[in-house]
Amino acid sequence: MRSKEQIREFFAILAMPVMLLAVEIGSVLLAVPMTASGYAVFEDPESLSNPIWFIVMLLGFTAFMLILIKYKFKHILNWIIRISLFIAYIYVFSGLLGLIISAELAFLLGTACAGAATLLLWKYPEWYVVDILGVLLAAGVASMFGISLEPVPVILLLILLAVYDAISVYKTKHMLTLADGVIEGRMPIMVVVPKKEGYSFIRDGVGGSINPDESKEKNQKHDRAAYLMGLGDLIMPSILVTSAAVFVPGGGIGMLGLPAIGAILGSLAGLGILLHAVHSGRPQAGLPPLNGGAILGFLIGWFMMTL
Repeated sequence: MRSKEQIREFFAILAMPVMLLAVEIGSVLLAVPMTASGYAVFEDPESLSNPIWFIVMLLGFTAFMLILIKYKFKHILNWIIRISLFIAYIYVFSGLLGLIISAELAFLLGTACAGAATLLLWKYPEWYVVDILGVLLAAGVASMFGISLEPVPVILLLILLAVYDAISVYKTKHMLTLADGVIEGRMPIMVVVPKKEGYSFIRDGVGGSINPDESKEKNQKHDRAAYLMGLGDLIMPSILVTSAAVFVPGGGIGMLGLPAIGAILGSLAGLGILLHAVHSGRPQAGLPPLNGGAILGFLIGWFMMTL
C-alpha cells in the first residue's frame, strides 16, 4: 500500500505533463486571436535566418543576466523581468480576450489584466499563483512564435536550443548559475509543484527541492520539497505544436492535425524521459529530450498524414 508521501510525489510528477499539455493546447487556441491582432514576431515565417536571430538574442540576454547576477545587481534583474513579464502579459491577455471581444477593447482590458498579474506575482508569488500565470504566459509566448515560424525553421530552432541547453548544463554549466540566481530571487519564470503538504514557495523557497531542468542537487532525493521546471521547457516544444497546427493542418482533430498531435505526444514522451533522468540526482538539460521528442513526434505525424 502506498504511503501519503508516495501519493503526493506521484501527483506532483503528474502535474508537470498536465501543465505541458495545457500550454500546448492553450498556445493553439490563442493562435487565431494572436494572428488577427498581428502579434507575429517575424514577418517571413519561412526564413531560416529567424532561428539564428532568436539564438543570438537569447545568448545576448543570457550574458546580460549572468553579468547582473555575478556583480550582485539582482534587484536590476528583478525589475527587468517584471517589466518583461508585464509586456508579455499584455499580449497574452489581449489574445485571450480577443476570443470574445473586439481587438481594441481586448488590448485595453488586457493591459489592465497584465498589470494586475505582474503586481500579483511581485507581491504574492505563491506556488499556485506562479503556476497558473506561468502556464498562461508560456501558452501566449509559444503561440506568438508558433504563428511566426513554419515547422522547418521551428525544428532548426529547437535543435539549436537543445544543443545550447546541453552545452550550458553539462559543459560550461553557466545555466546552473543562472538558474540559481533566478530561483534565489523567486523570479516567477518557472512552475513550482509541491511535494510536501503545507509547502509555501514564499515561506520555504526551494530549500531541498529539485529542478527537472537544471538542478544542482546530487543525492538528496528524500529532501525535496518541490519540483521546478523553467518556462522555457514548456514553451519550446509548444512552439512546434502551434506551428504544426497553423501551417500543416489536416488529418487530426479540429485545429490539431496529425503533425501537431504527434508533436504533443512526442514532447510528453520526452518529458517522461526527462523526469526519469532527474531521479539520478544529476543536473539535467531539459530541452534535448523535450525538443527531440516533439520533433520526432511531428515527423511521424507528418509521415502518417502523407500516406
